[in-house]
Amino acid sequence: MKKGISLVCLLFVLLTLTNCKKEDSILKVFVRSASNQLINGAMVVAIGDQQSTPPTGEFVDTAYTNSSGFTTINLGDYFTSSDNTTGYFDIIVKYNLKVGSGYSRCRVHSTSVETIYLEN
Repeated sequence: MKKGISLVCLLFVLLTLTNCKKEDSILKVFVRSASNQLINGAMVVAIGDQQSTPPTGEFVDTAYTNSSGFTTINLGDYFTSSDNTTGYFDIIVKYNLKVGSGYSRCRVHSTSVETIYLEN
């Protein structure tokens, strides 16, 4: 009886461990106007902050917000090529003649969310 229970427990643990999938590393950026409206089509640029502690390696990526006012930037390539498990990124947003900026701390295998407000 004990061997049967042990075997079932072992099988459960093995199935649980083999089904574990690490999450992607994502930076999700919402862009809002000064009046708090979500903006479609804003250009979002994420730049690795090499002056941070610890320094973030070279990284630059550009994306555009969708109709829901956000975009996602996949940081998986950055973390696979770096020994760091944390990265610091400057975020610059441009839409028409308006500009906004922000800063984000991102971790490997997690999603970081930031909201950037455009100037008046």
